[in-house]
Amino acid sequence: MKEHARGCSKDPRAWASLRAPLGGASPDVAPCPGSVTRRDFVAVAAAVTATAVLATLPASAAQTAPAPLIDTNVSLGRWPFRRSPLEETTALVDKLSSHGVTQAWAGSFDAIFHKDLSDVNRRLAQECRLRGRGLLIPFGAVNPGLPGWEEDLRRCHTEHRMRGIRLFPNYHGYGLDTPAFANLLKLAAASNLVVQIACGLEDQRTQSPRLQFPPVDVSPLSQWLGRSTAPRVQLLNAFRALRGKPVLDLAAHGARFEIATLEGVEGVSKLLAQIPADRLCFGSHAPFFYFESAELKLRESVLTATQWEAVRAGNARRLLSSA
Repeated sequence: MKEHARGCSKDPRAWASLRAPLGGASPDVAPCPGSVTRRDFVAVAAAVTATAVLATLPASAAQTAPAPLIDTNVSLGRWPFRRSPLEETTALVDKLSSHGVTQAWAGSFDAIFHKDLSDVNRRLAQECRLRGRGLLIPFGAVNPGLPGWEEDLRRCHTEHRMRGIRLFPNYHGYGLDTPAFANLLKLAAASNLVVQIACGLEDQRTQSPRLQFPPVDVSPLSQWLGRSTAPRVQLLNAFRALRGKPVLDLAAHGARFEIATLEGVEGVSKLLAQIPADRLCFGSHAPFFYFESAELKLRESVLTATQWEAVRAGNARRLLSSA
C-alpha cells in the first residue's frame, strides 16, 4: 500500500506491459531501475493510448495509402532543462525512420543559449552529415541582434550548403519589427533560403520563473511578407498563441505553418478549410514533443487524397524545392 501511495510500483511486469505496445521503448521517458514512478506511468500510458488510437481510427482510402512523410520541425542536441532518450541523434533518427519519415528539417537546441552560433551551425551540419543517414536536413541559426550575424548567414549558405535557417526571436531578444530582422529577410531571400521562425519552444507554464520567454509577436511579419524581396517563411509551434484572423492574414501573405501545436478535434482539416492548401506542413517538434502526437493529429482528420499528400510531404517538398 505504501508503494501505491508514493505512486511507484516495484513490479517490473507493470512497466513491461506498458512498453509492449510501443515495441519495448517509451518515446520520452525511462524508468528508474526496478521501479515505475507515477510520472513514468502517466507518460507511457499516454503514448500507448495514442498508439492504440492510431491503430483503430477509421481512415479514408487516402490515409491508408503509403506516402512519403517530411517532418519540418525537429531539433538535435540536449534541451538544457530536461533530458530525453532521443537527445542522441541516432536515437532520434531511429524514431523518425520507424514512423516512415523520409526527411526531417533539423535545428539545434544549442542555438538557443550558446553565443557562438557559427560553431553551433558547424556542429549541426556535421551531425546531420555523419549520423543523419540521409534523413536530416540542417537548418542553421542566425541571431540578427549579434555582431557579425551576416557572416553566420553567409556560412550557412555557402559553407554548410544549408537550405534554410531557423530563428528564435524570443530567446535571442529581438522583435520582428526591427531593421535588423528586415535586413535578415532580404539577405535570406537573396541567398534563396527558407526562413523558419520558432514562435516558441515550450509552454510558458513550464518555464522557470527566472527564465520566462513569451511567444513571439508575429504581427509585424505581414508587412515584410508582402514585399517582392521576401523569402519563403514558415512559422513553427505557432498555434499555441496564434489563432483566428492573424493566422488567416499571415497565410494570405504567404506564411507557412506546421501542426505540432495545432489542437482540437479534426484540427488539420478545419484549418485547411480556411487557408490556402499549400500553407500547412507536417511538423512534430520532436524530441521535445512525442512524435506520435503529431501523427495522431494528422490521422484523426478526414482529408482528401490531395490534402493527405500535401500535408505529409508535398507542401514541404515544394517549399524547399527552389531553395
